[in-house]
Amino acid sequence: MAEHAMLQKGLLIRLKGTGLTLGQPKVLDYLKEHNGASQKEIAKGCHIEAGSLTSILNRMEDKGIVERRMLNGNRRSSYIFLTEKGIELLHLVTESFNALEEKAFLNIPDTQRENFMQTLNQIYANLQEDL
Repeated sequence: MAEHAMLQKGLLIRLKGTGLTLGQPKVLDYLKEHNGASQKEIAKGCHIEAGSLTSILNRMEDKGIVERRMLNGNRRSSYIFLTEKGIELLHLVTESFNALEEKAFLNIPDTQRENFMQTLNQIYANLQEDL
């Protein structure tokens, strides 16, 4: 748990001055591959409770980072899209993720890194079965 908090803090330090708050970088990263996703899809993909995600998205929408759109006239479902500002911030988030990953793996040989990532992915898959 402490390791996750350290990574999160490192990311927020790198993004200081962008106005992004906890949870928002994760949503931006998800939207990179799933722009136009529903709130339900984002919540599941980011492992964020629906109520928490609503607050995160409201703040992001207020800042002009994302916009909600209804598709096919369905008023009950809104889909989340990145704005131009959101795309700019996404680039900063991606650069920050990459810099943090590079620092985390500093002085670790590629073979150890690959083994670690395989193990981590297997742990994730094992835990995913219960969700």
